[in-house]
Amino acid sequence: AVPKTRILATGGASHNKKILQVLSDVFNAPVYTIDTANSACLGSAYRAIHGLVAETNVSLADVVKLAPEPRLAVTPTAGAEEV
Repeated sequence: AVPKTRILATGGASHNKKILQVLSDVFNAPVYTIDTANSACLGSAYRAIHGLVAETNVSLADVVKLAPEPRLAVTPTAGAEEV
């Protein structure tokens, strides 16, 4: 089974519900946000940790289990995929 797509929005625009709604409608996927300072560095930090533990066969999914839980911000508008 293919996992369902979801979008994780961070940064300043992630506080604008209208922008998030457009993303959700265009990609027909729910948009989640996280409240993390310096979120632009977050992915790089997790990849760096993953690199440090690569010899132990720890997956990236296991590394990011400690990440803050994303919060659902918006879902696609019904019928948006028809537009």
